[in-house]
Amino acid sequence: MQVICLEETAFYALIEQVVSRLKESNGDLKEKWISDEQAMQFLNIKSKTTLQKLRDEGKIRFSQPQKKIILYDRESIMAYLEKNSRETF
Repeated sequence: MQVICLEETAFYALIEQVVSRLKESNGDLKEKWISDEQAMQFLNIKSKTTLQKLRDEGKIRFSQPQKKIILYDRESIMAYLEKNSRETF
């Protein structure tokens, strides 16, 4: 059995690094703007037409930085899902 001794400050610095790497690998540092594929996955829809309908009706926010690039606001998608959720009995 091998024992490793660390000073308290070095130990906490190591813990902070581990936690930050875990957050990065688990996607905890979420991007504000997501692609149409990611938006469709969040909404659990298969059709880009349905996604366009939500966009056209103003139910989810989007940005169009270039003509063929449309990005969706992650927070607005989550707010849309929360708004349409139902309480259990």
